[in-house]
Amino acid sequence: MKFWPITTLFVSLAASPFLLAADQTPAQLADTELPSLLAIYKDVHSHPELSTQEQRTSELVAKELKAAGCEVTDHIGKYDEPGLTGYGVVGLMKNGDGPVVLVRTDMDALPVEEETGLPYASKVVAKNNAGEEVHVMHACGHDVHIATFIGVARALAQLKDKWHGTIVFVGQPAEEAFGGAKALLKDGLYTRFPKPNFALGFHDNAQLEINHIGVTSGYTYANVDSVDVTVPGVGGHGAYPHRTKDPVVLSAQIINAWQTIASRENNPLDPVVVTVGSIHGGTKHNIIPNEVKMQVTVRTYKDDVRERVLGAIAQIAKGCAIAGGWPEDKMPQISVRRSEFVPATYNNPELTKRLVDVWKTSLGEQNVEMVDPTMGGEDFAEFSLSDHSIPAVDFHVGAVAPDKMAASKKPGAPPLPSLHSSKFAPVPEPTIKTGLIVMTSAVLDLMKK
Repeated sequence: MKFWPITTLFVSLAASPFLLAADQTPAQLADTELPSLLAIYKDVHSHPELSTQEQRTSELVAKELKAAGCEVTDHIGKYDEPGLTGYGVVGLMKNGDGPVVLVRTDMDALPVEEETGLPYASKVVAKNNAGEEVHVMHACGHDVHIATFIGVARALAQLKDKWHGTIVFVGQPAEEAFGGAKALLKDGLYTRFPKPNFALGFHDNAQLEINHIGVTSGYTYANVDSVDVTVPGVGGHGAYPHRTKDPVVLSAQIINAWQTIASRENNPLDPVVVTVGSIHGGTKHNIIPNEVKMQVTVRTYKDDVRERVLGAIAQIAKGCAIAGGWPEDKMPQISVRRSEFVPATYNNPELTKRLVDVWKTSLGEQNVEMVDPTMGGEDFAEFSLSDHSIPAVDFHVGAVAPDKMAASKKPGAPPLPSLHSSKFAPVPEPTIKTGLIVMTSAVLDLMKK
């Protein structure tokens, strides 16, 4: 028989997630939970699921929230598209009267073939909603988010003497498809469950060093619009272009003219991005096609700027066609996918300032960075509602090793793998730990007794 030292026995007991740890800090709790959370991260990373298909992941999240003491409801979410299952999860952690705080993680992965070389790399191949077989990878770090989220629930369950109110833990599906948050709200997130006084989210960052966080006051992510464009023409032989109306040439003119929206039609202080991400037309070298199709992404912050840019896209396309002598029945067709619109994410300035002060204390002032906004999109914005009436903050958690960060800054060095890259691999332990400390500290401050 082996006799364990008393100190060893004490540490073992303290590590139990079911014992109260009121005298411990979020950092100490993070150290205790990290081995288990790392195992969860690797499991989720190895078993990624596409948007609207997050069955296994949602079951894991629901199980862990229940184990942490939450009242759990699953299969939440109503999509506009018929036939899709809502795999949203809501866990309520109640602790008397007080504020209601929403804490969110996303759960879905991307159709990317992993090239990280990790021993737990994804080898999953699945069918997307169109029935096509695709490789699947957590190339955006939602696996890190899930592990961190579970750790936050465990930590706050052990710190109940330090807060009061209700925490609404939300496992959101379909962030990558830009529809999951809206589907949860459509299914009664704010009517079936307590409506929050504050909403908190986070995202790992592929350009930020581990042990650091970044936050932006005000707009932090952009409005996202998807626009489909069809440019009709009159096809014919490539040797006789004068007998055609070439939609390829017209499309090229339109694309170049669109760039003047940002440079000549917009206030330079209001960010605008108009990017043609897809263009298709023609089948052979010597055939002028009857049409060209384009897919355009538009990024803005302000609502009036958004509407002006969308209007300019249509106006410029038509103007170029008229200048080229196109007949009225062959004008370019512009279709804005209004149902897929993602609003800009706005970090409430007052709440941001409050939490930055908290994070400088819990993480160290040198590890909290005020960072520039991006033109990326994030449907976390939906949780603060269209009028931003629910104060919200979405912050960044650094995921890059210091040596790789330093190497990337040397002249001629290749850039770091970005989010959505097949080679993106966050350093999991410090990323999860930092996220847990920062999110737990934020909730404790907003709900302190």
